Amino acid sequence: MKLKFCGAAREVTGSAHLLTLDDGFTILLDCGLYQGDDDFMADFNEEWKFDPEKIDVVVLSHAHIDHSGRLPKLVKDGFEGKIHATHATRSLCAIMLLDSAFIQERDAEFHNKRRHRYSEGEKSKKKKPLYTREDVKTTMNLFEGHGYGRMFHIHPKVQVEFRDAGHILGSASVTLHIEKADGSRVKVGFTGDIGRPNRPILRDPVRMDPVDYLICESTYGDREHEEGPAEVEHFLRIIKHTCVEKKGKLIIPAFSVGRTQEIVYILDQLENAGRLPEIPVYVDSPLSVNATVIFGAHPECYDRELSSYILKDPNPFGFNRLTYIKEVEESKRLNKRKEPCIIISSSGMANAGRVKHHLYNNISNPKNTVLIVGYCAPQTPGGKLRAGARELSLFGEMKPVKCDVEVMDSFSAHGDRNEMADFIANQRKSARELFLVHGEIDSQQAFRNFLEEKGFRNISIPTLGQSFTLK
Repeated sequence: MKLKFCGAAREVTGSAHLLTLDDGFTILLDCGLYQGDDDFMADFNEEWKFDPEKIDVVVLSHAHIDHSGRLPKLVKDGFEGKIHATHATRSLCAIMLLDSAFIQERDAEFHNKRRHRYSEGEKSKKKKPLYTREDVKTTMNLFEGHGYGRMFHIHPKVQVEFRDAGHILGSASVTLHIEKADGSRVKVGFTGDIGRPNRPILRDPVRMDPVDYLICESTYGDREHEEGPAEVEHFLRIIKHTCVEKKGKLIIPAFSVGRTQEIVYILDQLENAGRLPEIPVYVDSPLSVNATVIFGAHPECYDRELSSYILKDPNPFGFNRLTYIKEVEESKRLNKRKEPCIIISSSGMANAGRVKHHLYNNISNPKNTVLIVGYCAPQTPGGKLRAGARELSLFGEMKPVKCDVEVMDSFSAHGDRNEMADFIANQRKSARELFLVHGEIDSQQAFRNFLEEKGFRNISIPTLGQSFTLK
């Protein structure tokens, strides 16, 4: 068997790992969009490290766009097989891929309007969307949903099992049970994105069975997160300092799926406890609105805390001073409002979506605060704010950063190094080789050292396009 790393190799986004069996059958684990601005990755989303027409099947770990976002392009370029995912992942992909297609279409349209201002040489470079909403419709017809903990065949000699990864709604680890030609068996595991135990809404991650080869994420391999109770108090201090003491706006760039619902749920709890200041809260993202509806339709993913909380509060994602915003004009009016408020808006890296407009209109006011609540690629606006940038380019204009910038990685849906190491602790004796993906190289090297101290051996950090033979 051959394992080729076709994305998220020494990068956090763009997940794609290709397993080719001895009989030539090809299994693509994830098919994600690269979300970043590194020059050497400029063509990643347009090009493939394999022939899409020769991929037999896709197994999808979860719906986040950096794991699913190139599926419509894969189909557009010739893939005709099945896409296997959990039921909730399929539901989320139905809205997230349409949203992604809309962004692709809109960006191409914007680019092509602007090209008329360029020189004659530039005018010939007309941009086409990576894929369209029609491509998404075709893609969704190829999905096949599965429950957690139930084995299913993708090949006469390959069975797959999804287990709850606790990362976002429907997220899963993937275990491939493969029978080889000589009758021996080998297990290949992919952690997907490892969630965090004791987090609100979702159940804790469920460990995979021991495997022979493991592909493991490493996003936060070099750090530990703040604990839950301290996190809520920290969040409340930021709200009070910004909205009560400074009488400003708290802008929270947050991914529409997972992060937004968790923040809203915590705000709902604070409101019910009488601890949330009397300020309006806005969720400004049509995708967040639709995703929250899907959260309500999949109670099989809830943890005990949320299941019990619903008995007291039937709507854990809504309270009197919370407003969900869909229309563009309503979003624009938020930037004209002067009173204190909280605005939660996508995207989490602030490299697309309405949050860029909120940053443009608010980061130069010292009354305001931007709260970063998870990983941001270094070259994105969110990544630059995390790194302490004192000015930011937004819509072609340099804006001075005079607002406060706070970072709370504890809100991240990714486990820290201890949580990831605990998730794979039962793999220490069985794993012949461990491949670290979905991380920046410094984080990956730190995580490799951390795991080696715990007794793991044969840990590789693949480069993009690198292949390995699995025996």
